[in-house]
Amino acid sequence: MADQLSKNSERHGGTVLIDALAQQGVERVFCVPGESFLAALDGLYDSAVDVIVNRQEGGSAMMAEADGKLTGRPGVAFVTRGPGATNAAAGVHIAFQDSTPMVLFVGQVASDQRDREAFQEVDYRAMFGPLAKWVAEIDRTDRIPEYVSRAFHTAMSGRPGPVVLALPEDVLSAPCAAPVLPKAEAARQGASLDDIERIISDLQTASKPFLLVGGGGWDADARRALGDFATAMQVPVGTSFRCQDYIDNRHSHYAGDVGIAINPALAARIHEADQLVVLGARLGEMTTGGYTLIDAPKPSQRLTHVHSDPSEVGRVYWPTHGVGAKPANVIKQLAAKANVTSNVARGLDVEVMRNAFNEWKQPVATPGPVQMETVVRHLNETLADDAIITNGAGNYAGWVHRYYMFRGWRTQLAPTSGSMGYGLPAAVAAKLRYPDRDVICFAGDGCFQMISQEFGTACQYGANVVILIHNNGIYGTIRMHQEKNYPGRVSGTAMVNPDFAALARSYGAFGATVERTQDFAPAFAEARASNLPAILDLRVSSEALTTTARLAS
Repeated sequence: MADQLSKNSERHGGTVLIDALAQQGVERVFCVPGESFLAALDGLYDSAVDVIVNRQEGGSAMMAEADGKLTGRPGVAFVTRGPGATNAAAGVHIAFQDSTPMVLFVGQVASDQRDREAFQEVDYRAMFGPLAKWVAEIDRTDRIPEYVSRAFHTAMSGRPGPVVLALPEDVLSAPCAAPVLPKAEAARQGASLDDIERIISDLQTASKPFLLVGGGGWDADARRALGDFATAMQVPVGTSFRCQDYIDNRHSHYAGDVGIAINPALAARIHEADQLVVLGARLGEMTTGGYTLIDAPKPSQRLTHVHSDPSEVGRVYWPTHGVGAKPANVIKQLAAKANVTSNVARGLDVEVMRNAFNEWKQPVATPGPVQMETVVRHLNETLADDAIITNGAGNYAGWVHRYYMFRGWRTQLAPTSGSMGYGLPAAVAAKLRYPDRDVICFAGDGCFQMISQEFGTACQYGANVVILIHNNGIYGTIRMHQEKNYPGRVSGTAMVNPDFAALARSYGAFGATVERTQDFAPAFAEARASNLPAILDLRVSSEALTTTARLAS
């Protein structure tokens, strides 16, 4: 320890910062370069830390967030001053609501110019206060390692989330001899033996128990433990909104995702449950169908709520049993203590729910020449278990949620915050992290164009993602709500799109237009074989608003 805390020879603050990041195990940072953190860019010059240069700060932040999801360690982004921070706020918001560890560094004006509304100056504590776990400004060069260490501890501990650190120019450029601090590790949070025994007892005595999982801080071992525990206890499992990869979707006890457009049979079963055990999920609006799937504030079922942030327990729903502990640790504890249950009625219940899941997966034909249910079925048949699927926000994602079978851990990257534009930067980050795995991005035409410039980043770094653009020429989700609430009064939801395939080719990438369902499979095969970033422009009918809703109806 003494060696780790020894003073180094004098370096400027930018080098101190990058050395501190390397000490934390950071392998890659995402940024739009800015003059306010030139010293940090200089520190990166001789560093083993990769620099991914983005086109827009929202892309930097979203890539960092996706990298945090994939690794369980904070993803790192650099942006400059007020405009950069404003653009990056979308990614910070995703990390906050998705409980993803992330650290955003914002270049700040020099200390002697603070509080004068200098060029592009912003008070980042005020700006990011509601969106981050901790916001701070480093005011001494020799304290940079201390702040970085705290940022990483904070981002990973309890409920994971984003941290924002402002970097004044003069602090980064000043020389100092700074300590080297050890790599941060998240504090271990487990449940007591009494808590574990009570959860198991409550599940054993219930007639219709249900297990709902989600939130941040999970890992592959927890995923395996979940499957083992569900089998031993004969309890069906649901995943909260956009957490479908938390269990192998082929598992006999998986009943489906609990979110937007939930399987009606699954919703009915949750209503009928006498014991709900919720591991990690916040029980927010999307998972609870606007707080109607489970009665608020006091559920009709007995509710055990396990969350890594104790303040989340009882925030909306009154629990019969609340536990403040990391859900990944709790499920491992539960699996180790589980008693094999043999109950005919419970076994039949699991079977009924699995049959309902399989029935829900059967494709419903949609109008138009390109049918997304067939596209997704082809991906199920073609892609390996470790293929990564990304998406942003929009009705188009419903086909993925309903029909795709997530088989491996961290194969779904999607924003529970519902932030448009996420799919493309997430796909690029995933491909850079796992270059040998297929990475497929689903994007609506509007969603893609939110941060379409990051396709250039994919091309620059050889991130050979395949982007499937659901091109229906409208903001489909908003049109759906518009038609429901203001029928016949279309306003603000029409779009004129470019030739997306030609756009891809202009970057030197692969681009193809798919105008018929039968043309998708060969186009997809050609895109994968090209070993280039690829865009497939799927010309989808605007009549197909969702897997079941039609514009005409």
